[in-house]
Order: sequence, then structure tokens, then C-alpha cells
Amino acid sequence: MRQFLDDEQQRRWLDGVTLEDAPERKESLELRFKYSNRFQKLLRRPQADEICDLLHIYGEHCIPIPRKTERYYWSVSCLPSTNDKPLIRVNASWMELFTLLSDGDGLRSRFILHLSDFTTDGSPEPDHLDQVLLEECVGRPEDLSYAFWRTPGILIIKVSGAPSIRAFLSHPHSLRAIRNFNLTHMNRGRNAYQASHSYSVADYMLGEE
Repeated sequence: MRQFLDDEQQRRWLDGVTLEDAPERKESLELRFKYSNRFQKLLRRPQADEICDLLHIYGEHCIPIPRKTERYYWSVSCLPSTNDKPLIRVNASWMELFTLLSDGDGLRSRFILHLSDFTTDGSPEPDHLDQVLLEECVGRPEDLSYAFWRTPGILIIKVSGAPSIRAFLSHPHSLRAIRNFNLTHMNRGRNAYQASHSYSVADYMLGEE
């Protein structure tokens, strides 16, 4: 990522500064057509409108210079074939960043974040988790659950319902935490999931649908 943004620019983006992106995207027509049927299947789901809205919010606010880094430093998969049957998954490097899953006719989400962004003292210690702060980031506390990943220092946050997911994406603290984690993994090198990138889904993330 530092070939596009130096450390100062990355810090400014973390603090909410909008950075100049590429005017156009580089696209693989082969990949666009490869996953077009999955995308049409996604649009037939009852949650389709909410999915597209949440993806637009995520693409606009949670990924730095998304057009310039699309596919090679982040990607989005449509209806990927994994055991938890997600609707959408955003990845960078080897890491899952954000996932949307079905919850009946509604939605639930999973965010992978640095634990230190949600502890009382900024440490990666699970027993220092600031649950009050976590609950402030969602619409309703009952929409929130969390777990500690097998890798130390990683927090899995699960948010149910589009209103609370939207709140988590817009709360200043959780938004900065999302940006911080995403930058960490985009800085680790090329995205390992380039071959599963759905350009049709990315259209909504980049406001080009």
C-alpha cells in the first residue's frame, strides 16, 4: 500500500481525510462474467436492497483509495462457497475483513478487528475489553455479540440487523477501528483472493451501479 499512500497519508485517512483516488478502475471482463450469475442470484434475495446499501457505505468509508487498490489489495466475493454460507465477504491479503450473512429475511454481519481498538487501555488483552464502548457502536446492545479469535489480539464482532450494522459502520470509534484493521492487512501485500473478486458487487461498493 505504501506505493500508493505514505505513512502520513494513511494516518490522515484513519482520521477521516478523503484521499484522491484513481479516476477509473482496471477491470477483468473474464471475472465480471464469471460471477455475474451469482450476482443476479444475490439480487433476487429479500435482503438485496439492504446489502447494496451497506456495501456502498463500506466501500465509501472503510477502504482507502478503493478504485486504485481494487482486486489486488482488497476484493469482494459474492455467495462464496464456504461452510457459513455468506452472502458477501470482503478480504485483504489472507484475511477476512467484513462478511454479510443471511438471518432469515434479514442480515447479520461479522467484522474482524484489532482487539486493542476496543480495550480500556489500548492493550490486546481480552479481559480489558470495553464492552460499554462496544455497545455504544450499535443501534441496540442485543444486536451485538463478540468472540476472541484463536490468533491473539484479534476480535470478532457480530452485529445483527441492518440498522445496527449501519450504526457500526458510522460510529466514529468503530469506523476508525475498521479502517485501522483494513489498512493493516492491505499493507501486508497482494490480496490472496483476487480470483474470486466480483466486479458487479464492487460496482455498488464504488457507487458505479
